[in-house]
Amino acid sequence: MASEFEYESVLCVKPDVNVYRIPPRASNRGYRAADWKLDTPDWTGRMRVTAKGKVAYIKLEDKISGELFAQAPVEEYPGIAVETVSDSSRYFVIRIQDDNGVGEAGQ
Repeated sequence: MASEFEYESVLCVKPDVNVYRIPPRASNRGYRAADWKLDTPDWTGRMRVTAKGKVAYIKLEDKISGELFAQAPVEEYPGIAVETVSDSSRYFVIRIQDDNGVGEAGQ
């Protein structure tokens, strides 16, 4: 994990992103964006990708206040933190962490 003395740099900011709550996979078949309710996102906001040491963080934040909604630490890619979607290059699945634990969300 990153040390508290390391500098955090911002790699990318996307000002308008949609997040979808997706069900767990029922089989080894990959995630499909067509299975999500793309016209009704569960959350909208801003995404910032930052790096601190050797760990990147995908942070989902409120557009106005900057309050952190959830984040996904990415220690290696490919890995469990970010997964591709089999039917689209626009969407991906991230394993997010909030104060209540871990969940999965489509982005």
